[in-house]
Amino acid sequence: MKAELAALISSALEQVVSQGTLADMPETPPQIDHPKDPSHGDLSCNVAMVMAKRAGLPPRELAQQVIDALPTNTLIARADVAGPGFINFFINPERHTEVISRILSEKSAFGRSNIGGGRKVQVEFVSANPTGPLHVGHGRGAAIGDCLGRLLDATGWEVQREFYYNDAGQQIQNLALSVQARAMGKGPEDAGWPEDGYQGGYIEDVANAFAASETVRAADREITASGDVTDLDAIRDFAVACLRREQDQDLRAFAVAFDHYFLESSLYDSGAVDETVSTLVQSGHTFEQDNALWLRTSSFGDDKDRVMRKSEGGYTYFVPDVAYHLNKWQRGFERVINEQGADHHSTITRVRAGLQGLNAGIPKGWPEYVLHQMVTVMRDGAEVKLSKRAGSYVTLRDLIDWVGCDATRYFLVARAPSSQLTFDVDLALARSNENPVYYIQYAHARAASIRRKAQSALGDEAEVAGLDHLDCLCEPEALALAITLGRFPEVVTTAAERLEPHDVANYLRQAASDFHAFYNAHHILEAEPAVLRARLALVAATQQVIANGLHLLGVSAPESM
Repeated sequence: MKAELAALISSALEQVVSQGTLADMPETPPQIDHPKDPSHGDLSCNVAMVMAKRAGLPPRELAQQVIDALPTNTLIARADVAGPGFINFFINPERHTEVISRILSEKSAFGRSNIGGGRKVQVEFVSANPTGPLHVGHGRGAAIGDCLGRLLDATGWEVQREFYYNDAGQQIQNLALSVQARAMGKGPEDAGWPEDGYQGGYIEDVANAFAASETVRAADREITASGDVTDLDAIRDFAVACLRREQDQDLRAFAVAFDHYFLESSLYDSGAVDETVSTLVQSGHTFEQDNALWLRTSSFGDDKDRVMRKSEGGYTYFVPDVAYHLNKWQRGFERVINEQGADHHSTITRVRAGLQGLNAGIPKGWPEYVLHQMVTVMRDGAEVKLSKRAGSYVTLRDLIDWVGCDATRYFLVARAPSSQLTFDVDLALARSNENPVYYIQYAHARAASIRRKAQSALGDEAEVAGLDHLDCLCEPEALALAITLGRFPEVVTTAAERLEPHDVANYLRQAASDFHAFYNAHHILEAEPAVLRARLALVAATQQVIANGLHLLGVSAPESM
C-alpha cells in the first residue's frame, strides 16, 4: 500500500512540475509513514515540507497543490493538509480488508520476501568461552542472534548461524587449573587454589567426572577422562568438552541451533594467526616499539595504535579475531553480523582496522555488529545475582527453569539491544494481560478457539466464503485490526534491515491488542451469516499473522490455553 501511494504522490509531483511550480522532481522517493494518531489518517507524507523551499511556496500551499494533482484512484478516500504541511491520507476501507485474502492464501509465507536474493550472510552469536554455564547475557545474545537469523531468512538471505569457541588462552588454562585443584580435593578457600580460578559448583561436577574416568560427548567430540589428576592437558580437554556439552544442552532447551562451530584453537593450529600477522607486517601497517609489535590502527579510524604481539610474547586478543574474520571473508560471506555483548565495543574498530590493513578487498564497515546491553534479573521485588550452579551469576538455564523457553525468549528480545533490560520473573509467570507473552499467545489461542467452534457449526468452508463478504467489515475495530495485519510484511522487512527483532515483538503486542478489542466489541459467532463469515476470515487471518510473527521470535503459538 505504501508503494502504491508513493507512485500516486510521484505522479502528482510530476503534474506540479509540468505546471511550473517545481523545477524538478525530488531526488528520493517520498517518505511515507504511519501516523501515531489514527485520527490523522492511515498514512502521512512530508514531501511538501521537503520541497517547499525549492518551490518558493509555503509548505501547506504546496501540499494542497499535490493533493489537487493526485490522479484518480481507488486507494485514497480523502487527503488533508495538516500541521506545518503534512499530507494525511485516509485509505478506502475496502482496500484495508483486501489483505485478508492474501494472508489466507499465503499462510506461513505471508510476510516473507526475497530482498536478500539468496546472498550469503553469516550471523555469529553467543560464542561463549567454554569455561562455565551460559549466563543471562549469553541468553540475550542467543535470543537476539537467533531472531536475526530468522528475520534474514524470512527476507531472502542464505543464513549461516555460527558459534565461535574461544578454546585457547588464559581463561581455558584457569578452567583446567580449577578442575585439577578440585580433583585434588582443594577448595577456593585452600592454599594452592588458582588465583583466578572458577568457583561454581559445576567445577566440582567436572572434577568428579574426570576422576571417575567418565566419557563426555559434545557437539563435535567424545572424550573419556584418564582420571590422572596430574595430567593438566587431559583435564583441559575433558573440561572443555564438559562445558561445551552443557552449553549445547542449554541452547537446545532454548530452541537455538547452529549450523557451524568454529574453534579459536584451529586458527593457531593451521597457522592462520601467524600468516595474518605476517601479511600485516608486509603491508607496512605495523611497527616495533618497546619490544612489542604494533598495528597502526589509527590509520583506519582508531583513536590510537594497538599492540599485536606483547613484549613478553603472545598475541593480544584482537589478533586472532582479525584472522578469524579473514577466514569468514574467504568463505564467501557478503555480510557478517556479530551479535555480542556491549563489552566488545572496543574491539570493533581494531578488528575492522586489521581487516583493512590486509588489503584483501574487504569493504569498510565489514563486519556488522549488534551489541546488547546487560540484563538485570528481578524476582519477588529484588535483584537476583547468584546461581547455585554458576556461583556468581544467574544462568540462562535458571531463567528457562523458572519461566519456560517462550517467556525467556520473548523477554530477552523485546527491547532494543542497545537498551539495558530488566527481566521480571514474576511478570513472566503472570497469566494476565500485563504479561506480553501471555497476552499475545492468548490472542492466538482465542482465535483458534473461535475457529473450532465455527467449524463445528458451519463447516470448514465458512472462512473461504467470508472472502466474498469482506465489505461487511466496516466497524472501526475490524478495520483497525485489518490495517495492523496489513503492516506485518513491512514490519518484517524493516526489522531485518535495521537488525532490530524487538520491532516484531512490539508489533505482536499491537496485533494482539487490536484483536482483543475486536473480540470484546463484537459477538463474532452471533452475527448474521454474511457478517459472521467475513469476521471468521478476519479471525483466521489474525491467527496466521500472529503465528508467523511468533515463529520469527522462536516462540510457540498455542491453540489452547
